[in-house]
Amino acid sequence: MKPLSGLRILEFDGLGPVTFAGMVLGDLGADVLRLTRSAEAGAPVFTDVGGEVLHRGRAAVAVDLKNPADLARVKQLIGAADALIEGFRPGVMERLGVGPEVCAGLNPQLVFGRVTGWGQTGPMARQVGHDLNFIALSGALSMMGEPDRPPRPPLNVVGDYGGGAMLLVTGVLAALLEARTNGRGRVVDAAMTDGSALLTSLFHALSARGLWSEARGTNLLDGGAPFYRCYACRDGRFVAVGALEPQFYAALLAGLDIPPDKAPQFDMAGWSALHARFADVFATRDRDDWAAHFADSDACVTPVLSLTEAPGHPHNAARGTFTGEGLVQPAPAPRFGDERAGLTPQPGTLSLEEAVAGWV
Repeated sequence: MKPLSGLRILEFDGLGPVTFAGMVLGDLGADVLRLTRSAEAGAPVFTDVGGEVLHRGRAAVAVDLKNPADLARVKQLIGAADALIEGFRPGVMERLGVGPEVCAGLNPQLVFGRVTGWGQTGPMARQVGHDLNFIALSGALSMMGEPDRPPRPPLNVVGDYGGGAMLLVTGVLAALLEARTNGRGRVVDAAMTDGSALLTSLFHALSARGLWSEARGTNLLDGGAPFYRCYACRDGRFVAVGALEPQFYAALLAGLDIPPDKAPQFDMAGWSALHARFADVFATRDRDDWAAHFADSDACVTPVLSLTEAPGHPHNAARGTFTGEGLVQPAPAPRFGDERAGLTPQPGTLSLEEAVAGWV
């Protein structure tokens, strides 16, 4: 049995973080119903976003909230749910007739999880935006990319998923624990600007101590350090080097056949020249040759694998980090004890009547 078995969560279908949060909660064992727009309500634009991966493990239920009969059944589901998650702009759920006040009247213990870019309040709350905009305003984006170029988008993992979905899941689970003790639900306001700002906590601490520069590519963890960055190999593929601690840096130098006295680790004035020297050495061999060369050392050198290569790596294969036949995808995480994480069987599509019958 999975940790969240028995929890009932309504997911109002959307893009980005709410979809990922629904997947994570379902992976952890919650009974998640994904409410999608019916044909009568308009084109179900979100149905195929994420496909079989982000929508895995939970049933889809088509609804038209402008239809009084459908709205009444959805309210029945709300009355039987432990939590609700949605990712619409502020005010949308209220206009649909299922805002937090209405839901609290139906179910005082309900946890109402909301994830947006800017949050439910503030002067920009109702403005449009995407992951890149949210992490730009939080300060996170400014630290990413090459020093002589514009900041590089880090996919949408920092705002949508790290600062948005995972903080929504954390907030919902915290509020569910509280509701079990005091019988009262909460509204969880997960904003991607807030969450991505939270993820930069370390760098605020380093900056306050004078240990972080706002000039990209000059710091310990942003590619400025020659011992914490990626290098191109002879075959055009790459290795990642993360030899931060002195003992690991010593192992790196030994593996590259570079005398320690010729490459002091924290001589920042010499970092540029040392980076060039490391680049020249790594360019002499293929990526997998370097991976094998450093496999049994403490140099913290690993191959940079593609999405198609990663599932076949022996470590990932041994742990079952990826799963699925035909459609290979990341397995649920984290795991609990010695279990080998597996996918929850896909329940497919339910009618609204079937969903109500199963819950109420």
